[in-house]
Amino acid sequence: MAHRRWAGEMGSLAFGVLQALLLLLLALARCARAGCAAEGRCCPGKEPSCASTGWRLSRAYGTCYCDEECQRTGDCCYDYAQVCPAVPCIVGEWSHWSGCAEQCQPKFRMRRRSVQQEPKNGGEPCPPLEEKAGCLEYTTYEGQECANEHVPAFITSFEYNKERKKRAVNPRWSSETEESRSYCVEFKTESLSPYCSMETRPYARWMQYLREGYTVCVTCQPPAMHTVSHRCYGDGVDADRNKVLHWQAVGNPSCRGTWKKVQQVEECSCPLVHSFIFT
Repeated sequence: MAHRRWAGEMGSLAFGVLQALLLLLLALARCARAGCAAEGRCCPGKEPSCASTGWRLSRAYGTCYCDEECQRTGDCCYDYAQVCPAVPCIVGEWSHWSGCAEQCQPKFRMRRRSVQQEPKNGGEPCPPLEEKAGCLEYTTYEGQECANEHVPAFITSFEYNKERKKRAVNPRWSSETEESRSYCVEFKTESLSPYCSMETRPYARWMQYLREGYTVCVTCQPPAMHTVSHRCYGDGVDADRNKVLHWQAVGNPSCRGTWKKVQQVEECSCPLVHSFIFT
């Protein structure tokens, strides 16, 4: 009887030990699988409470995180990339360019775009949502001309011609009139400030191509053209080849310099990077 009782006690003990081992193994298995999926969380920014206990991407076991900050600190849970995939920022199309901020002053025009989808989980951040570019309007809101207030020639990229707003300063202007009145002036640059080559804004990078000693072409056309004289201010109409004239890039008042007039021609023939327009 004693032997049977001892055997029964040993069997119960063994069963209890086995049950405890099974529970331990189940607990360890659950811990091993613990991660972002188990927590059901993906947190923006830095969130210390957005954590679990399990394997990290670095193969270390312990506290791991499911917030965006974990990608920088290197303590993300092993399944972070699968459970919290990176979502990039998505933006819409650019709006049309606005008019100049002020009339009769070298100012800026502007365009904007909106965010359609915010970035998540460390996805690609949003690009700039606003751009500015230099511009100059030669008439007031009341229709009065003010071009004679500006002594230097104000120039901008020839690409601006595609976006330019043709203001109705004179009802006699037409596309045919504009074509017949427009002309090109060739200048040889004598000097320029160092700020031109330092310009990095997307719609002002054309200033980087201004170089001393280069021949550049500048087109004169409405609305920069005076409605009576049909000239652009700063075109050097009365200047000889030795007269030093001044110019300034619209959009960066620090980008300026001098040049000498070479000749006036009907159409410009310079490379696009050396082609500009009076503004």
